[in-house]
Amino acid sequence: MAFLLRRVCSKAVPAACSQISRTKCTGTVGFIGLGNMGGPMAMNLLKSGNKVVAFDVIEASTKPIVEAGGQIVNSPSEVAKHSTQIITMLPNSSHVQEVYLGSEGILQSVQAGSILIDSSTIDPAVSQNVAKQSELKSATYLDAPVSGGVGAAQAATLTFMVGGEKEDFETASHILNHVGKNVVHCGSVGTGQAAKICNNMLLAISMIGVSESMNLGIKLGLDPKVLAGIINTSSGRCWSSDTYNPVPGVLPNVPSSNNYKGGFGTALMTKDLGLSQQAASATNSLTPMGASALQMYRMLCEKGLGEKDFSSVFKFLSENDK
Repeated sequence: MAFLLRRVCSKAVPAACSQISRTKCTGTVGFIGLGNMGGPMAMNLLKSGNKVVAFDVIEASTKPIVEAGGQIVNSPSEVAKHSTQIITMLPNSSHVQEVYLGSEGILQSVQAGSILIDSSTIDPAVSQNVAKQSELKSATYLDAPVSGGVGAAQAATLTFMVGGEKEDFETASHILNHVGKNVVHCGSVGTGQAAKICNNMLLAISMIGVSESMNLGIKLGLDPKVLAGIINTSSGRCWSSDTYNPVPGVLPNVPSSNNYKGGFGTALMTKDLGLSQQAASATNSLTPMGASALQMYRMLCEKGLGEKDFSSVFKFLSENDK
C-alpha cells in the first residue's frame, strides 16, 4: 500500500500537510453527510484551508458549507469525480450502502487510488463488504466512527476509531487530524465499528445510571447541582455526569439545558445499541445491561423522544415516576 500513501500525499494532500498535525493545507476533500456531526467536521476542513466538495440530501444542511466557501454537488458519485479523499458521515448501514454502492454512489465514479473514510456507526459486516467492493475499484475504504459528540465535532477534538491496514491508516490520519484530536488504529476493517459499538453500549448504560441516580437524589431532596458536584468528585464520576449531565440546569451548553435539542439523538443511540446486541448474539457474549439499555431506549422512542438527545432518558424517568 506504500504506493497509495505516496499517491494521496503527493496529489491530494500537499507536502506541507504530510505531518500528522493541524497544519493548513489546500487539498480537496469530499464530504457526504452534513448533519449534526458531519456539518461541523466539513466546516473544520474548510477552516484548515482544504477545499471541500460536499453532498447532502437536505438542502438546508448544505447552506453553511456554501457560505464558508465549500462546493455542493448533486450526488455521491459527483463527489467522487472531484476528490480522491472522501469522508462520509451517515445515519445507518442502509445509508452507507446506498451512498457507496447505489446507482449514484461513490463507487460508480471513484478514482483509482482514492481513500474512502466512513465515520458512520454501522454493522462491521457492512464495512467489510464496502471495503471489498472498493478494492475492486482500486480504492481503499476504512471504517472510522467517532466519539465525542457535537461539541467535539465543532471543536475538532473528536476521537476516531479506525479500521484498516496500517499504511492506509497513516494516510487517513493526515486527513482526520484536521477534524479530530485522537486518531486510533484499532486493527483491520470493521474493528473501528467494533470499538464504537462497545463504547456506545457503555455510554448508554452510564447515562441511564446517572439519570436514575440524579432523579432519585432530587426526589430525596438534594439540589441537583450539589449532587452532581458530589458524584463528579467521587467514585461515581463519569462523562455522562461531569461533561454531559442529563439534568436541565446542572451544566450550560449541553442538550439537557436546551430542552434536549441537538447532541446525539435517542433514535441513533437505539440503533447503536441494536448493533451491540446483534454483535453480542453473534459472539455469544453476555451483555444483560446492554440488553436492558436497548429496551429502555426503545421505550423512549415509542414515547416520542426519538429526536431528542439521548440524555432525555432523565426526562422520561422524572416524568414517569409512579
